[in-house]
Amino acid sequence: MRRLFILVLLFSTPLFSQEDFFFQEDALAQEYFKNGDFKKALNEYQKLYDNAPNNINYINQIIAAYQQLELYNEAETFLLSLMKKIKYPAFMVELGYNHQLKNEVKKATAYYMKAIESVDENVNNSFSVARTFQSHSLLNQAISTYEKAMLLNPELNFNWQLAQIYGEQGDIEKMFNSYISFVETTPDALNTIKRAINDFISEDSTQENNVLFRKILLKKSQKDQNLIWNELLSWLFIQQKEYNKSFIQEKAIFNRQPESLNRIEELANMAVLEDEIEVAKAIFGFLIDTAQDLDTKIAAHYNLLKIETEESTVKDFKALGLKYQDFFKTFGKFSATLKAQIGYAHFLAFKMNASQKAISYLQDTLELPLSEMQKAEVKMALGDVLVLEEKFNEALIYYTQIQRNLKNSTISQEARFKVAKTSYFKGDFKWAESQLNILKASTSQLIANDALELKLLISDNKYEDSLQTALKLYAKADLLGFQNRKDDAISVLDQLLSAHQTEPIVEQALFKQAQLFEDNKQFKRAEDNYNNLLLSYRDGILADNACYALAELYAHELEQPEKAKMLYGQIVFDYPDSIYFVDARKKYRGLRGDAIK
Repeated sequence: MRRLFILVLLFSTPLFSQEDFFFQEDALAQEYFKNGDFKKALNEYQKLYDNAPNNINYINQIIAAYQQLELYNEAETFLLSLMKKIKYPAFMVELGYNHQLKNEVKKATAYYMKAIESVDENVNNSFSVARTFQSHSLLNQAISTYEKAMLLNPELNFNWQLAQIYGEQGDIEKMFNSYISFVETTPDALNTIKRAINDFISEDSTQENNVLFRKILLKKSQKDQNLIWNELLSWLFIQQKEYNKSFIQEKAIFNRQPESLNRIEELANMAVLEDEIEVAKAIFGFLIDTAQDLDTKIAAHYNLLKIETEESTVKDFKALGLKYQDFFKTFGKFSATLKAQIGYAHFLAFKMNASQKAISYLQDTLELPLSEMQKAEVKMALGDVLVLEEKFNEALIYYTQIQRNLKNSTISQEARFKVAKTSYFKGDFKWAESQLNILKASTSQLIANDALELKLLISDNKYEDSLQTALKLYAKADLLGFQNRKDDAISVLDQLLSAHQTEPIVEQALFKQAQLFEDNKQFKRAEDNYNNLLLSYRDGILADNACYALAELYAHELEQPEKAKMLYGQIVFDYPDSIYFVDARKKYRGLRGDAIK
């Protein structure tokens, strides 16, 4: 047995060594070619080719190296010798391109025609021939090859490749039509098609490409009742943030295929996120009227109540309270209605100033048969109400229970952040900072970002004076904002800005106050704060935040698109590392009127 093992080892070792040798030689050849050392690359690829004469990659690299060295005759000789041994029509494209490099246009054209004609003999030649044309940017010849192949064999579908070529040529209409032809026969590729088309449309529904794509889809839907056209129209309207139009398409899809309301639910949630509240209300109303399953109905009712709660003012409170009661009479109080129960407690505490009633309500909710995760959600809400009441120690008990009972979960990390935030509110900056240091590595990016932001606020400002007066004022204003006492928060920040003009926390105070002004619809005062920040703290940590916030203010509230465009552009050119860079660039180009190609 030992002798057999030694024999196996002796015979297997050279095999592995040879494979390693070829791998290293290939990597070396690629490196030479990449660095422009074409003579050495040619030498290495010739050695590789000698050992693997059927390797198309080595053949192509030898031809390319000859051409880079302007050794066109050598390339021609090599190709002609290959064509005698291997019937591979793509070599005719290579030979034609070699003549083109020598300015022998007639010879080049003749070989191109022969390559295309080879498809008549064998339609399977089409892909390699067309791809070789594409590799040399001979796009019209590639189109002719693909089209001929599909004419000869209608089962072939090269519309994807054609769409990419048309896009490269800037022929957007043909590109759209080719993508649509492809997805018509390959519906599983719908999401891939959406990603490809997304590069050529914008949020602007009047932009030329958007109009063209919509017309093509409408024309198709009139001729053919395929639901794919409705789905693509719905997707286009979402890109244009026309959620009401998308809703029309989604209803048409559901009416013909009433299998699931998931897509319509997703659309409603999108509308909420984009602050298209009236559209969201209409969609949730449709879900309430249409849904057969209880969970969907409950979720739609709850989301409507949530919207109404956020929009409500004092005059609405009584009617809204009755709506919550009607909801619980209809559906009951159990785990499926838990979000609504928590929402009602939030309404009592944060809208009606009935915190004690909210606390009692949530404590009763904890007595229901709930999972540990559901209990954690209730305890989190209880903690929030107790912070609202400035009962910080009691709030910390609930947050800590969540951490202990659901270790390493996202809700546990959120609870830890709230422990830190509560400690910060009560002025215990040292303990807050210790918790935030742990959360910087949170698996939730949102929590990690919030933790880092608060950590920097504390660490950058806790040493300015031994009493930490400015930081305590800022934390007080932050708490007042949480308590929905925005005017009081603004006044505290005024006090901070007046008494601590030379301290670094002024930058954060100006930004925080600007956000509060926006919440109060005091847009001119917010504008002044943002401009002050950009003037005095151009290189500060909040400069890009202020720049983007002011751009949004000009774009959506103050109706000054030119100023908005200037500020979006400022982010693009002055703050390329900003988290707002991608959105700012898109909006800058949109306001500038760039064509999407």
